[in-house]
Amino acid sequence: MNGIININKSTGMTSFDVVRKVRFLTKEKKVGHTGTLDPEASGVLPVCMGKATKIIDYIMENQKSYKVSFQLGIVTDTYDLEGSVIKTSKTDHIKNEDVLKVISKFIGLIDQVPPMYSALKVNGKRLYELARQGKEIEREARKINIYSIDNIDIALPYVTMDVTCSKGTYIRSLCFDIGNELNVGATMTALCRTRNGFFTLGNSVKLEDLNESNINDFIISIEDALKFYDSINVNEKFSKLLINGVRVSDRTMIRDELDFQKLYKVYDNKGSLIGLGKMNRDGFKLEKLLLD
Repeated sequence: MNGIININKSTGMTSFDVVRKVRFLTKEKKVGHTGTLDPEASGVLPVCMGKATKIIDYIMENQKSYKVSFQLGIVTDTYDLEGSVIKTSKTDHIKNEDVLKVISKFIGLIDQVPPMYSALKVNGKRLYELARQGKEIEREARKINIYSIDNIDIALPYVTMDVTCSKGTYIRSLCFDIGNELNVGATMTALCRTRNGFFTLGNSVKLEDLNESNINDFIISIEDALKFYDSINVNEKFSKLLINGVRVSDRTMIRDELDFQKLYKVYDNKGSLIGLGKMNRDGFKLEKLLLD
């Protein structure tokens, strides 16, 4: 069974719980999700099956959108309500315009330090494993992009907003950093992923609404999941070379000029999708083979 099911994950379950249920319903051994949602977070969680597991990394590269709520004046060790409160502060002096001014500072390309309670590995150890042992270690800041923060609703000490961001963004850390900038701290109180590239709440399905009889109705094809990539067609000679891992420098392979380092869907002369590839100065090569 090849394809993707866009699950609208409910709170109270892990992302692996979702994978396990999809594996049970489809009887497909190769199943994987496209970016962890914490147990108390909800929303869009595309789950790939069979050959579609080959494109998990490409789906994870998509822009993502979230609706998030946080409370100023409280800090927990996990940056959300699952953790223990480690600090409280008064927020009476905070004004709406203060919050808006600080939020605006976080739009664009920024450095973000991941939270200790995260699955990132340092020296072979998950950060959350160290955190549970009471250890806190230095974490390197990572470049992320906050493309937009919209629909900001302020009812102090609570704030709700929509965030569109790049891969690798921790929304919990964004809330923490906003609170830190205001000198009162903040903790995330609710999170819903509303979009992951092509996948939205509008084309998602609740896990509890799936069963063995209807699950096929909700499978999205690999081609639909990749439909925003431009495509090229190659003849049999070149498709064989590409499938065998050869970088093709022959300019007669395609008629149109290709953009360097842009990812393209590649079809053979029979109209079959053979993979995803890029052009550089040395020629064109498949980055991911999508044949069985």
